[in-house]
Amino acid sequence: MKAECPICPHRCNLDEGQIGTCGARKNSGGRISCENYGKTASIALDPIEKKPLRMFHPGTFILSTGSYGCNLHCPFCQNHRISMPDEALDVSDIPPEALIAKAVSLTSHGNIGVAYTYNEPLIGYEYVMDCSKLAREHRLKNVLVTNGYINEEPLTELLPYIDAMNIDLKSFRDDFYKRLGGSLETVKRTIELSAADVHIEVTTLIIPGENDSASEIEALSKWLSTVDKDIPLHLTRFYPRYKYADRSPTPVDTIDSLAETARHYLRYVFNGRG
Repeated sequence: MKAECPICPHRCNLDEGQIGTCGARKNSGGRISCENYGKTASIALDPIEKKPLRMFHPGTFILSTGSYGCNLHCPFCQNHRISMPDEALDVSDIPPEALIAKAVSLTSHGNIGVAYTYNEPLIGYEYVMDCSKLAREHRLKNVLVTNGYINEEPLTELLPYIDAMNIDLKSFRDDFYKRLGGSLETVKRTIELSAADVHIEVTTLIIPGENDSASEIEALSKWLSTVDKDIPLHLTRFYPRYKYADRSPTPVDTIDSLAETARHYLRYVFNGRG
C-alpha cells in the first residue's frame, strides 16, 4: 500500500518499505515513519553564534543535535557526511527525554536550550516536535537551523514551539534551487511565515561562479527587506567540499563587497569570513 509523505514539497509517494528522497522517511505498513527518530549522529554544546545566530541571546550556548539525511541534494554541501551519507553512520539513540535531560543538566554551563541542526532537522519532524514540546515544559529555547524546504501545514504546527531559526536562502534564482531538488518560492514562504512568529536569521553560502553576483545579492536582500529589514543576513564563505572539492574557496573580498551591497537594504549584514 502506497503512502504519501506530507512534510516537504517532494510529497514522496512511497511503496511499502521504500525510503523517501531525504533518506530518512519510510513507508512502514502503509504509514510514513521517521526512520531517523532519535538517531543522533552529532551532538555538542555550541556557542549560539555558531548556528549562526548573532542577535538571539548572544554570548550564550546551546545544545546542538543532528541526525542524518536531507531533502535537498547540494553538490557543495558543507556537511555531506551526515546529510547524504554513502555508508552506515555511527549513531546514538537519544530519545526526547534523554536529550532534554542533557540540555537541562548543561544550563549551569550557559546552555539556553536545544538547536536542531547539522543535517536537515525537519525531515525528522516528529522528533523535533516531541523534543520541542518537552523543552518548552522545562523553559528551554528551541532553535531550528534549516533549509526551509517544508510544507506550510507542518511548519505552522511546529512554529508555536520554536523560538529562533536560521534559514538557508541558498540563492535567489529558481533554476539554482531546481538543480538541488527544491524551489525558491517554498523557501521564501517559509521565511515569511516564520518571521511573523519567531526570531529568524538568514544565511547565504556564497559560491564562486554560482550565486556570487552583486545583482543576485541585491535582489535577495531587497526582497528580504520587504519581509523585515531587521532580519540579519549572514553571507558565508564556501570551502571545497563534497562534489565541489576541486573548487576554490570564496575570496574574502567577494564576501565584503556583497555585504556592502546587502547593507543598502538590510540593517544587519554579517560577513562570514570563517
